[in-house]
Amino acid sequence: MLGHLRRWRAKSFEARHPFPEEAWREARSRLPLLATLGDDDAGRLGRRAWRFLHAKRVSLHPALVETTPFDLPAQLALAAQACLLTLGWSETEHEEAFVGVHEILILPDAFQRQVEEMDEFGVMHEYVDERAGETSSQGPVVVAFPDLMESGDWSGFNVVIHELAHKLDLGNSLDVDGFPPLPREIDPREWHRVFMGVWQDLRARLEHGEATPIDDYAASHPGECFAVCCEHFFTAPDVLHRAYPELHALLVRYFRQDPLARQPARSEPTP
Repeated sequence: MLGHLRRWRAKSFEARHPFPEEAWREARSRLPLLATLGDDDAGRLGRRAWRFLHAKRVSLHPALVETTPFDLPAQLALAAQACLLTLGWSETEHEEAFVGVHEILILPDAFQRQVEEMDEFGVMHEYVDERAGETSSQGPVVVAFPDLMESGDWSGFNVVIHELAHKLDLGNSLDVDGFPPLPREIDPREWHRVFMGVWQDLRARLEHGEATPIDDYAASHPGECFAVCCEHFFTAPDVLHRAYPELHALLVRYFRQDPLARQPARSEPTP
């Protein structure tokens, strides 16, 4: 009965909002991350991104409205990067995962926040943090336009995926902690062991003055570790697989997809 209702809703939506095939082809041509999708995955992702655009609000800061071209292919490209995280999930799982996403707000540039953080010794530290994006449990997903324009390739950086990963993380709490709702086939103890092992390895490398194999921002907090690892899983899976193969395999199971299989070969390995 529920399956029949969902199919009816999908057909009703498509009748009222015909899928823009040409705009979707243009969106895929602009982003290397979308260009390597197989036909079936591309079709499913495009239609999910189209519904996402109608269900959520995508807003430009007033300072960008008159000066920034943000046509339908650009909007679809943004939505597709968000929906890439849930491509391997059912429509119901996708909708539930992003129920806390109401708006994506695009700002003209990176922005600063005054941050207070307590360290492991109970000492409070205050500093100014420059951010490419941010989100909260029921707040908007905020991204900086220059960083949005740098997202969409296989470089390991993607502000949309990073912030939407935080939304997944917030699915069972009011703050990011690196522990999103898990499918029943993944044991929470395994998730905790693998992710905390990666986080502790990153922190140990920094303490010893060593380079980290992924963005060292992942060492700042378990929630940031999850978001950065999601960025790498989708946009530099070879790097993540080489650095932390057990974590990569865990994320393949969690997201039910393997971006490494569609990543183009690099002319030179990424360090």
